[in-house]
Amino acid sequence: MQEVYYNLDMDKQPFDIVGLGASTVDILTRVERFPARREVQQALSMAIQGGGPVATAMVAASRLGVKAAMIDSIGDDWAGTFVLREFQDEGIETGLIEVHRGQTTAVSNILVSAEDGARAILFVPGCAPEPALSEAQKAAIRSAKFLHVNGRYWAACMQAVELARQSGVRVSFDGGADRFKPETKTLVPLTDICIVARDFAEKYTGEVDPSRAARLLLKEGPQITAVTDGVNGSWVCTKEACFHQPAFLFSKTVDTTGCGDSYHGAFLAALVKDFPVELCGAIASATAGMNTLSPGGRRGIPSFEEVGRFLSDRGVELK
Repeated sequence: MQEVYYNLDMDKQPFDIVGLGASTVDILTRVERFPARREVQQALSMAIQGGGPVATAMVAASRLGVKAAMIDSIGDDWAGTFVLREFQDEGIETGLIEVHRGQTTAVSNILVSAEDGARAILFVPGCAPEPALSEAQKAAIRSAKFLHVNGRYWAACMQAVELARQSGVRVSFDGGADRFKPETKTLVPLTDICIVARDFAEKYTGEVDPSRAARLLLKEGPQITAVTDGVNGSWVCTKEACFHQPAFLFSKTVDTTGCGDSYHGAFLAALVKDFPVELCGAIASATAGMNTLSPGGRRGIPSFEEVGRFLSDRGVELK
């Protein structure tokens, strides 16, 4: 098997954020209701977009005006070509993505209920090998302000985290719903920003109250923790204080895919821009909420200017 590395434009370094995780192609099908066995149903719409938690976070960060790069391992199939093209269209550096000849890239089929935006996901994993950090990838991590991971590609993830810590690069962790694993107990203490779904927080801490769970996570070592809970908003903690960030809700929610991922990317982008944590929470929540107005995990992600106008209309000024 031959590996192909896209040429990295060194003039684009250093990056604000380097993401390490799996990129997918999402086939999004909006339906009136989830189908029953043997049912034939006309879909309301279909669309194809790039996906993946870290990958979508990088798209959000880039749209909010920061320099992002992605580390991943994909195949040279149609899906891999699609992944690269979408990243490039979003201004995300793809020269750190390994492309493996004859291998495949992960594809997901996401059914979205028109009633409430709920999702059902089916996926076929890609067969490209996990990334083994090259010197170019290591250099990009060392140059960054933040490394964003979600535990995918465990060996490479832990290597990247240790490299980041040695280089003074802040580490951000995404703990998604239904993704808690015992080994994350070794990862969370190594992070600086730990933003996790309520399900992850409960399984990690044993605490059902999200505010107390955020405080317990803070004791693990991060400087900033947050527990997200969809329409119920998020609970954000630092060493100095904790606060609840309400969700921004819309009557015409189309799709909740990618809301958590865009929250992560926007929160990091706000930190890059040196906003206080309270405004980081508002920016992240606004970005996630605005993303629900379009189908798919990325189409509705706003620009920084759009987020600023949205928050200003609600009495929150980005200063």
